[in-house]
Amino acid sequence: MNHKLIFLDVDGTLTPPGSYLPPESAIRAVKQAQELGHKVFLCSGRNYNMLEPFHKYGFDGGIASCGGYVYEGNDVLYDCPLTEEQKETLITLLSGEGVAISIEARDTIYSDEVGKVFLEQSDSRNTYLINMIRAVWAGTAATPISEYDGCPIYKIVFACENREQLTPAIDALGDEFRFIVHDFSEPGCLFGEIINRKFDKGSAVRIAADALGFDIADTIGFGDSQIDIEMIEAVGTSVCMEDGSDFLKEHSDLICPSTDDDGIEWAFKKLGLIE
Repeated sequence: MNHKLIFLDVDGTLTPPGSYLPPESAIRAVKQAQELGHKVFLCSGRNYNMLEPFHKYGFDGGIASCGGYVYEGNDVLYDCPLTEEQKETLITLLSGEGVAISIEARDTIYSDEVGKVFLEQSDSRNTYLINMIRAVWAGTAATPISEYDGCPIYKIVFACENREQLTPAIDALGDEFRFIVHDFSEPGCLFGEIINRKFDKGSAVRIAADALGFDIADTIGFGDSQIDIEMIEAVGTSVCMEDGSDFLKEHSDLICPSTDDDGIEWAFKKLGLIE
């Protein structure tokens, strides 16, 4: 059997958005695939700390912070935090425009109070959007930004009412960072991420494949949103969840059932990873 290196996005793919509980079918599929010699990595926008609860399931490694931190077991394969100047410029310009921000370190997420305003409008928002905002601004991993201790930061998550609020930061650092507004955002509530152009999920996939000795043709990636596009384009075989982004579906080799409909296990069988 030709062994594969498999990458699983978390929110909306391995788990429902903002959740830490994968379906039993997904964990069963991962374990069976590993028993047959395949390797399985997490591949998420979440930081390392938010991926740690999944380590108990025996994943071989992970890509955290959209590619800014890559690890195999206890070995760090890639580590690229923001510079002090980048961090200070982004925080100052975004906060000055009233943008809700959450700054992500390796082990902690520091969130301001502004994001909670959007949770007050939860009755009028779509479930995916609210689950993501709740995970960032009210989740168990969130720490008040007032307690930030100056540790390295890998990514910034934001919520705001309109794109104009992002303009000063884009004008200052648009050449160095991608300002991504997720397609599950709604008018009056834009949810997105600010990611260093030095990396993405695709570059992280190539780093992991090279470190583990896999040809890129023997890699498989699972995702559901536009933030997964670089991973989907980098891997040998790409899979999008049925309830995922239409944009991502257009670029994927296979569309599988949703997370709650045992999509991961279905796709693993379809691709011959397990019986």
